Amino acid sequence: MARNDETGSKSLTFTWGQVRNLLHHHAPGQLVIQLTDRCNGLCPQCGMRATESFSRSSLKVDDVKRIIDAAAARGFSVLSFTGGEPLLVLDTLCTLIRYADRAGIRYIRTGTNGFPFARPDRPGFESRAARLADTLAGVPLRNLWISIDSADASLHEEMRGLPGLIEGIRKALPLFHERGIYPTANLGINRNMGGRVDGTPALSSGNGGEGSRERFYDWYRTSFIRFFEFVIDLGFTLVNTCYPMSMANNDQSEELRPVYRAESADPVVSFSREEKALIFQALQETIPSYRSRIRIFSPRSALYGLTQDYRDCGKVPYPCRGGIDFFFVDAKGGDAYPCGYRGKENMGKLWNLNGHRPDSKCTLCDWECFRDPSYLFGPFLDATTQPLRLVKSLFQDLPFYKLWLEDLRYYRSCDFFDGRKAPDPSRLSRFEIA
Repeated sequence: MARNDETGSKSLTFTWGQVRNLLHHHAPGQLVIQLTDRCNGLCPQCGMRATESFSRSSLKVDDVKRIIDAAAARGFSVLSFTGGEPLLVLDTLCTLIRYADRAGIRYIRTGTNGFPFARPDRPGFESRAARLADTLAGVPLRNLWISIDSADASLHEEMRGLPGLIEGIRKALPLFHERGIYPTANLGINRNMGGRVDGTPALSSGNGGEGSRERFYDWYRTSFIRFFEFVIDLGFTLVNTCYPMSMANNDQSEELRPVYRAESADPVVSFSREEKALIFQALQETIPSYRSRIRIFSPRSALYGLTQDYRDCGKVPYPCRGGIDFFFVDAKGGDAYPCGYRGKENMGKLWNLNGHRPDSKCTLCDWECFRDPSYLFGPFLDATTQPLRLVKSLFQDLPFYKLWLEDLRYYRSCDFFDGRKAPDPSRLSRFEIA
């Protein structure tokens, strides 16, 4: 395993253990650990916002270390520390990032609602931002995401309850870049993301005519364009999109019980199946115009698959691998779950899980942390263990596999989204649309 620098940025090379896992139909393991469910944001799209009344919890350091040891022993490659707001426990977070690196976890990530960048007009803002950048640059953190909800700065700050946030981010990004950290703008898809309008288009029951669908699609296509332009102008070099999480219009919600409260019944993130299909299509068709200008995590093959799923086309070739290769650990009890939304399936402590990983056909939610890699690794897994199924799928849904190959080419040109590397314009230019 190659290291690029002392902070732990690593090149993409497969260990023998990972190759062996692929041959046994297992993707590289991924773990999301919720360090705390404390938060100081007011985001309407999240059940952990500061105004929500419930008993808050944070995991103990020794327990997290034991979880990390168990993940490393199982050959996990990716570890994400989430919240709540992870930077509220910055010292603990940095201790655990170092520990995970020493344990052999290769890709370590975390994020923030952006609160350290609020009120940039206060004295000492730049020195505080620089100290935070120095702290994170000094640990082997591969990716840092900063949540951005809207292309309208005032609307984003209103949703988060953090005044001056956008200008603070604009001032802070160069300080992070100077220290070799390239944060990711993280959009949670919502009805406000394109900015303020009167009567954001919505498809209600009986209002799904062709003209209505076209207007809805056009609104979200324009919203994604506005958003990408906005974060590029702010100075971001990486961007990701989180798919909307709400059980409100999920016709299978009875099968889910979110243990990860990063979901809400608020209309701002509550969409019908038809609306989701149009949103995913709009994003998939907008991405090509921006791949040469900013590194975009979201794989078009996954967006295509989700669109097909929500149109009931019966073409979901690769369901979620949550509970097989991907797991979530909650802040309240420190228990493992197949994902943050299958709360009925408490799997106990990660260190007590045996080697058996049950098969799963789950498509109940759109948690991109697990759905996107499930689509990306699916063809590799079929190629090693079910080649005939792969050949059959190729004939049945060739557009998916064309997008998948394009995604792989793009990911390679983006250094697999290494947030400790600046973008390479010459490599990204290969994806420029004439």
